[in-house]
Amino acid sequence: MSDHLNFKKVFAPTGELRAVINLGNAVLAKAGGKNEEPSGVTVDLARKFARQLEVPLKLIPVLKAADAVNHVATNKADIGFFAIDPERASLISFTQPYVVIQGAYLVHDNSAIQTMNDVDKSGNRIVVGHGSAYDLHLSRTIKRAEIIRAPSSQEVVSHFLAHRFEVAAGVKQQLEMDLALAGGLRILPGHFMEIQQAMGVSKERGQLAGEYLNQFVRLIKQSGEVHQILDDNHIKGAAVAD
Repeated sequence: MSDHLNFKKVFAPTGELRAVINLGNAVLAKAGGKNEEPSGVTVDLARKFARQLEVPLKLIPVLKAADAVNHVATNKADIGFFAIDPERASLISFTQPYVVIQGAYLVHDNSAIQTMNDVDKSGNRIVVGHGSAYDLHLSRTIKRAEIIRAPSSQEVVSHFLAHRFEVAAGVKQQLEMDLALAGGLRILPGHFMEIQQAMGVSKERGQLAGEYLNQFVRLIKQSGEVHQILDDNHIKGAAVAD
């Protein structure tokens, strides 16, 4: 990893590091106010990587994971932050995970659904953000319930409430925030998946680019910097990945 100048060219061919930031995962990124940049864990990681490359950082906020994947795969962005998923691996070179977060189910207080095992039954409709890690995972694993795709992860609970669907699926911390605002809801015990969050670069940038980015993640995990970033952003319920 000694050829620093070559990696600067690989990751920042335009002269700046373009990092796509998915605002659909409220645990890891938040939209800025008027004339303000997004903030959060992924923004802090992007800044740290840009400093390592010694290039300016350009943040590209998007509202859903599928758009983040598309930006990196089509070279509209140089790096992104993703839930590791096999369907994305043909386009994206993932690093090892830097944090792990949980996917949970939300139901109405008066719902007959009490446990995870009650969800995948005929007649149940599960709302999920289109193209999200939860969408990809549930599309592979749900056999009897129907999957309803909201336009984005932020719209899952509003879509679930507006149409009186049976289940909403998403980031546990986001569902907890929605529950506090809406009332009359509850989160099922446990989680249906653990999501490994990683940085990623287009496979077209080459194997060495993926290895360089992976080493960056490995070193900042070992140094405790990822843990510090989680603390600085007051993140609860997300753990530094092993």
